[in-house]
Amino acid sequence: MLTSIAGQSVIVTGGSKGIGKGIAKVFAAKGAKVVVAARGLADAEATAKEIRHAGGAAIAHAADVSNWESVQGLVATAVETFGTVDILCANAGVFPQKKIIELSPEDWDQVLDTNLKSTFLCVKACIPVFEKAGKGRVVVTSSITGPITGYPGWSHYGASKAGQLGFLRTAAMELARYNTTINAVMPGNIITEGLQDLGQSYLDGMAKAIPLKRLGRVEDIGNAALFLASQEASYITGQTIVVDGGQILPESAEAIDSI
Repeated sequence: MLTSIAGQSVIVTGGSKGIGKGIAKVFAAKGAKVVVAARGLADAEATAKEIRHAGGAAIAHAADVSNWESVQGLVATAVETFGTVDILCANAGVFPQKKIIELSPEDWDQVLDTNLKSTFLCVKACIPVFEKAGKGRVVVTSSITGPITGYPGWSHYGASKAGQLGFLRTAAMELARYNTTINAVMPGNIITEGLQDLGQSYLDGMAKAIPLKRLGRVEDIGNAALFLASQEASYITGQTIVVDGGQILPESAEAIDSI
């Protein structure tokens, strides 16, 4: 059993839907005090209300995580409400599917700003809080797409997710002086609103390509993040955990068929 994180303050960016909502609910169920951050306040408040209804502690905060002033405001709200920030879950991300030939520079910038620049900004904003507390945890939601695999239409998304891993390896060294770790969870195909929008045929096809024969749950990512934020993971930094049901393992369709 992991050391309790009850009472610890956690920021979850992109926390109103999908994987972020799953992370927020997993932490809240273990007694953490959660700041649900999202671009839309109504969506963030809906998730926070759901957590409170289940007996957890959560507040909502509207933030544009690609904007420095907005991120500073997010961290200030967490400190004002819960006293500190113990854990940052840098989860915010978008993945509009568009092939390179159709991709505009503005499309590229939007994805890189939301997915990658936001990781830098959120970490930077939390450093003074971690320094004052003498400890901290950062868990980044990356992906298998980009660092390991590719998929047509997600060049911008893949670049942002690979960029997060490049960032965290140097960040791990720089954050060590504050007794703070930073690691990443790399999800495979997880059932979220975003994936459901791609259609049932896509979901069924992806499930067939996974050795465990199913898509992951948002709680699977939340549980991995919970471990990386725990005291038991205090000597792990600059590392990644792939949570994909074995999706990246088969070298061919024949390998899957032979299972």
